[in-house]
Amino acid sequence: MKRDLRKYAQQTNARLVAGFFILLLVVGIGLIYAFYGRDAALMGLLCVGAALAPAGLVALILAAIGWFVKRVDQG
Repeated sequence: MKRDLRKYAQQTNARLVAGFFILLLVVGIGLIYAFYGRDAALMGLLCVGAALAPAGLVALILAAIGWFVKRVDQG
C-alpha cells in the first residue's frame, strides 16, 4: 500500500475549509435568522459573499498559477 501524504494533506485542508464554510453559513446565518429574521439573514448572506469574493478570487488565481507551473515542469 502506497502512502501519498501530499494527497492526504490536500484532502484534509479541503475538508477543513468545507467545514468552516458550513459552520459559517449554518451557524452564523442561522443565528442571524433566529434573532433578527429573514431579511437580516439575507443581508448577512450578501455580506458574507461580498467578503469572501476577494479570497475566492485569490484562491482561483493561485490555483491557476499552480496548474501552469505543473504543466511547464512536466514538458
